[in-house]
Amino acid sequence: MVALVLRPRTDDWRRTMVHSSAPVLVLASGWRVDADGTGQASLWCAGVRAGAATVTVLAKAPDVAGAAWAAFTSRISVVPYPKEG
Repeated sequence: MVALVLRPRTDDWRRTMVHSSAPVLVLASGWRVDADGTGQASLWCAGVRAGAATVTVLAKAPDVAGAAWAAFTSRISVVPYPKEG
């Protein structure tokens, strides 16, 4: 498990959600925004599969209609546990 903690934003844009491009490899869960604006999520990584996933945190202004944009992106590589031999 990896904890993702993002500092509060200084503009009026608010983080809305976290998304993983490959939930089989990296599952994002427990997304929340604290009262001070800090965003937090847990990233659970697979232990038996290898690959990579892109984790994206979306943000948008509360008074603007339309889709949110990527405010944070991270690429995570997953390496499986070694097998017992």
